[in-house]
Amino acid sequence: MSQQEQVHGVAGLKKHDIKVSGIVFMLYCLVAAGAFGIEEMVPEAGPGMTIILLCVFPIVWAYPISNLVAESGSVLPSEGGVYVWVKEAFGEFWGFQAGWWGTVSTYITNGVYVALVAGYTSQMIPGMSEAGVHAIKIGMILIFTVVNLMGLKEVGKVSTILSILIVLAFGLVAVVGFINWQTNPIDPIMPADYSIIDGLGGGICICVWMYCGYECISNMAGEVKNPQVIPKGLKIAMPLVALTYVLPTLGGLASLPAGSWENWSTEGGFGTGVGYASVLTTHLGQAWGYIFLVIAIISQCAIFNTYLASGSRGFFVLADDNLAPKFLVKVSKKKGVPYIGILSLAIVTLILAQSSFTTLVSMEVVFMLALYIILPIAVIKLRKKLPIEERKKRGLFVMPGGSAGLIFYAGFPMVIAVIALLINGTDYLAVGLLAICSGPVAYLIFKKIYGGVGKKDPENYPLNGAGFAKGDTVRVGLFMFLAGLMAFLGQFWLRWYEQDWGPDDYDMLGESISKVQDILLWAGLAAIVIGAVIFFVGKKKDAPMPEKPVDMDALMNKYLNEEKHESFFED
Repeated sequence: MSQQEQVHGVAGLKKHDIKVSGIVFMLYCLVAAGAFGIEEMVPEAGPGMTIILLCVFPIVWAYPISNLVAESGSVLPSEGGVYVWVKEAFGEFWGFQAGWWGTVSTYITNGVYVALVAGYTSQMIPGMSEAGVHAIKIGMILIFTVVNLMGLKEVGKVSTILSILIVLAFGLVAVVGFINWQTNPIDPIMPADYSIIDGLGGGICICVWMYCGYECISNMAGEVKNPQVIPKGLKIAMPLVALTYVLPTLGGLASLPAGSWENWSTEGGFGTGVGYASVLTTHLGQAWGYIFLVIAIISQCAIFNTYLASGSRGFFVLADDNLAPKFLVKVSKKKGVPYIGILSLAIVTLILAQSSFTTLVSMEVVFMLALYIILPIAVIKLRKKLPIEERKKRGLFVMPGGSAGLIFYAGFPMVIAVIALLINGTDYLAVGLLAICSGPVAYLIFKKIYGGVGKKDPENYPLNGAGFAKGDTVRVGLFMFLAGLMAFLGQFWLRWYEQDWGPDDYDMLGESISKVQDILLWAGLAAIVIGAVIFFVGKKKDAPMPEKPVDMDALMNKYLNEEKHESFFED
């Protein structure tokens, strides 16, 4: 064995026998790892609106997304997840965009969790030096980098242990809260003088953030011996996350004094604010504040651990398709993990954990929302290429409800993503649109240098005269047109929302907001015109190849060894 040639790329990954419970707890860490973050919704949206949104969003956002992921992952259970699904639906250009958005967003935000752990630890140890804070950050990154280098199964084991501790802690908050019920938890629905747009504006963006991450588990599907456990895990994880949010929040609001909802914050119970820890300190004693602070640290560690696993597979899979630097395909010989991807993400995290994240988070939000727009469209396309009747014959998971169900599962995430994109404000839209334009630029560079998917499969991915994929001119033109349309139309809404009607705190641009909106107007209009010209020129000179009939067996065999995988419906 030791003398066998080392295999790199997806083919060199080690497969693990991960049970449904392991998938559930990894999903729990990717999506939630506790209810931390909801504290900001309570004063922004109002206690009643917070509870309403926490109950509604599992139905209109989390449930559709988890089903979209389950269906796509069942038929194409490959390392890379959304990237692979979009690539098979629309080709490598759009697949690269999906892979780029998901991976870059993880690289950007992973440092947040490390910074939060350092902040929480500083509260436990007052007067900690700057060197001590840096030591905490480095230590956390080192520990979970080692866990990830050991393999996906070890990541799952750590996620399971940490998740159980988090669920028990928030379960205790819910129980103590219900036992000490003293006030109406949904009164008022919204703060005084708030309109329905105020309430929704204060809560939707946080709620979207709290219920996202289900697609991240698919990045690691190629390392799971039986990937059909992923759809099963999604069915369990989604309600678990919702209950972890709703019950402690309801109990917390009901057990604390009337009016205290105005003081809820992410430092609640640890500082001067109010939050989940306050429920325990008020009714069980001050020592529980420190216990819950430990849970807050565990929560951020759990998120970091699983996102290090998920995010490190993004560029790894792109590199395996010749769409990123080739050194990223390196796989460790003994453990079979993409160690270069893990180490690179760890290093970037260490750098970004020292920074201010205002601009970075503005980019990250748009990356994720763009991903939630393209995912449903890819699912619709894949249903045409891979009919559901054929999937059912193979025992694969298919979303229920037929055509009406597909409209529900695909429609709600797209509509909510667009609303969240616009309701975040001018700064998020402007910085975010600029950020997602990095996707086509990166694609053209990497495609030219490394050859792309066509290097492995020139028959199905032929090149045009410029050395890019056949039809890339059309795709770039369409991208520019859509991005310009979003900027052009979005600025009309934002002028009303933030200037003519909305409160001053909806945007961080201050006096510059009108100038930025003018830029969105004219830049958007220019992108629409230029994109349309490029699109129609491409239609004449660089038209995409006509689609060929899909051999479903051949396509599935690229990603699924049917002899080794049991049906989704088998116990």
